[in-house]
Amino acid sequence: MNGKILLVEDEPDILEIIRYNLDQAGFSVVCTEDGEAGLEAVQKELPDLIVLDLMLPGIDGLEVCKVLKQHVETREVPILMLTARVEEVDRIVGLELGADDYMAKPFSARELVLRIRAILRRSKAPEPEASDRLRIGGVTIDLAAHRVYINGEALDLTTTEFNLLVTLVERRGRVQSRENLLHSVWGYEYGGYGRTVDTHIRRLREKLGEESRMVETVRGVGYRFRSEVS
Repeated sequence: MNGKILLVEDEPDILEIIRYNLDQAGFSVVCTEDGEAGLEAVQKELPDLIVLDLMLPGIDGLEVCKVLKQHVETREVPILMLTARVEEVDRIVGLELGADDYMAKPFSARELVLRIRAILRRSKAPEPEASDRLRIGGVTIDLAAHRVYINGEALDLTTTEFNLLVTLVERRGRVQSRENLLHSVWGYEYGGYGRTVDTHIRRLREKLGEESRMVETVRGVGYRFRSEVS
């Protein structure tokens, strides 16, 4: 098996299509049809990834995401959100709550499987040697421990935020386009998903606090991590 996926989707036809394709791709799939059942399933056994619809009866997808990201036991579980195309505000809120990715309905089942595989690859990447650390300004990245510190104080970053920061720091001084970041961090080609990068950059800056000045916006191009501290 390639991993255990929790699917939270209240539309039976869509649920069955996703379940079938994930099963064919070698995943173990647990299906629930509302937010409360989804939270209960996570408590019984942590999945490797959650595919979460936003429009759910009872507890909606945004609230489910918020609850999961607030608890130490579940905040590292990657979440891919499914949204209706008109719900751009909800998509952005979902990413700001800590979702790793989103797909708008209608979507390609093949692309969904590819996205899931990409998220799992980066969340389960082998750890480097314990001595590997990146330091610039007040930012210290412990690659082995998968932790980031600002002047000695640990930050609470999601896997995607951590990988995004590492990519920017390793390429500091060089402008990274949204296309490059999507390919390097998310693992897929650009297809109108630049807003995903922008939202994660904004969340990362908020968490970096005063050190957020190190992440520069190059208008019309992308982002750059400063190579020198002023």
